Amino acid sequence: MPYKEPDAEELLGLLSRMQLIRSFEERAGMAYGLRKIGGFCHLYTGQEAVAVGAISTLELPRDLVFTGYRDHGHALACGLEPKAVMAELYGRITGSSRGKGGSMHLFDPGRGMFGGNGIVGAQIPIATGAALAQAYRKDGGVTLCFFGDGAFHQGALHESLNLAGIWKLPIVYVIENNQWGMGTNWRRVSSEDDFAATAAAYGMPGQACDGMDLLDVRRTVGLAVERARAQRAPGLVEARTYRYKGHSMSDPQKYRSRDEIDEYRKRDPILRLKDTLAEKGDLSEERWAAIVAEADRVVAQAVDFAEASAEPSPMVLYEDVLAPAGTGAGRL
Repeated sequence: MPYKEPDAEELLGLLSRMQLIRSFEERAGMAYGLRKIGGFCHLYTGQEAVAVGAISTLELPRDLVFTGYRDHGHALACGLEPKAVMAELYGRITGSSRGKGGSMHLFDPGRGMFGGNGIVGAQIPIATGAALAQAYRKDGGVTLCFFGDGAFHQGALHESLNLAGIWKLPIVYVIENNQWGMGTNWRRVSSEDDFAATAAAYGMPGQACDGMDLLDVRRTVGLAVERARAQRAPGLVEARTYRYKGHSMSDPQKYRSRDEIDEYRKRDPILRLKDTLAEKGDLSEERWAAIVAEADRVVAQAVDFAEASAEPSPMVLYEDVLAPAGTGAGRL
């Protein structure tokens, strides 16, 4: 269906979803610091507008979402239960991947969320294959593939872009350019720092958007999704965004200044949408306080649920190795 601008109630819902992600990440960071969450943990704080804005244009679960290891925001934007996501971070049997995937491997095909991948850029050819399946079945579905600026230089991306261009696949590649590939600024390692411009080499349109502005993200990705669905044509979107936290919870962030982070916080995506709605008279301070309180309540319940849940038994290691026929995981 043609892209249309969201009304006030839809925007309030998207604002609530962004605030839920922000609250979730803050509590996840606290739990990691207390060693209640183990392994790797990459927070999405600051980038909420990209996942929420882009995924809101999809028809889940007919459409599919693939992303990398910074995946909490995408999972929640797809509608995964916060309890199941938090339990997965805690490594509990009630988690979305039964405690076997952890932070980097969130997965729920029933909601169109196909991961969550711990290897830089590995989700890109997998997502391209999923779009090939959609094209083969002619089911009208679209695949959205997220990855960071660090993954842009992986060879698998360029092979995937080339195949998507040749086969005219219904896929939109979304580069979440948060400025820093681990501790290296993207301009230092990119011969062309306008990533969107490189789409032309593969016969597809490339657009850039302000990744700190949900409305800009939603409009840009929405039009690309509409084109992919109607014309079975791929597209590339570069969303310039910024992560407030380190690359992972173990990152001391010595490569950037506090002033730089504070400058980006002035463009906070949640506060920008909040102020836009308030200026139009669609959001009162009372309703905003209620949104924040509700997000905190839901996340607190998710933490309680995770901490009360059991760990998987050793025998669970031998389960879920193969996808049974007829399941959501086997439909690709």
